[in-house]
Amino acid sequence: MTAIASELAAAIRSINDYPKPGIIFRDITTLLGNPRAFRRAVDELVNPYAGTKVDKIAGIEARGFILGGAMAHQLSTGFVPIRKKGKLPHTTVRVAYSLEYGVDEMEMHVDAVQPGEKVILVDDLIATGGTAEGAVKLLRQMGAEIVSACFVIDLPDLGGRKKLEELGVEVRTLVEFSGH
Repeated sequence: MTAIASELAAAIRSINDYPKPGIIFRDITTLLGNPRAFRRAVDELVNPYAGTKVDKIAGIEARGFILGGAMAHQLSTGFVPIRKKGKLPHTTVRVAYSLEYGVDEMEMHVDAVQPGEKVILVDDLIATGGTAEGAVKLLRQMGAEIVSACFVIDLPDLGGRKKLEELGVEVRTLVEFSGH
């Protein structure tokens, strides 16, 4: 593990048996509350794209909004919220996606992304990849070009990264934790 990954991992709280027995929940609220770690995480997510053409950052509800807003600010891009069904006030486009325990839907405003725009997708964590895969499909449905999908945490044992890479999406993560 690199020094940066170690620093960020130390700022992430692990909660045993949440939301159900056997699961270790990786809580980034402690990282967000630590000014140095939060700044370092955003800088590490942004640095590979500084000086490149990026039109929008798309953040997945809810922690992706926090990270994505900070990234959009640093890259001087627009921000696109990808939300659960029924939360956006204007005309939306929607996609169904798989969760460990079933199916859900997410949506974004129909005018949030224009065809050909270069978009970076952001969330706090990639696990099974169902939510991120749904977001990629939603953005592509609107004609966006996915530059990368960025996450603070990767849970590689759950295969989400591989799922996105099979869709031709570059995946960037900062910290890996084994297990669930």
